Amino acid sequence: MAPRRNLDALKDLGVYIREQRRQAELSVRKLAALAQVSDPYLSQIERGLKRPSADILQQIARALEVSAESLYVRAGILDADRDSNLIATIRAQADLTTDQKQVLIRVYRSFALENEDTNKES
Repeated sequence: MAPRRNLDALKDLGVYIREQRRQAELSVRKLAALAQVSDPYLSQIERGLKRPSADILQQIARALEVSAESLYVRAGILDADRDSNLIATIRAQADLTTDQKQVLIRVYRSFALENEDTNKES
């Protein structure tokens, strides 16, 4: 990802998290506690100064009760079109439990992130 686009993605992510927090009527302190991150770290994320890991984004998503994919896409971790189709397909599988679907999605994301990190190092 280009540096400018990366900054834009971080700011967009921060604005989105702040909006979701306000809609949920949560203070920074309360959301930080729910997401198990420090208040200053969450504040830096909301201001677009820090790039959180996928795990931290998942914790924030759980605390806000929003989809982790929406945060991953906004952070530039996932490509909205490519990944959303696969994730939608997994979620549509009637023969899998909700827990099984979540595990498959997490495994897919971990592989995608691992490959992205490997490609950046090359």
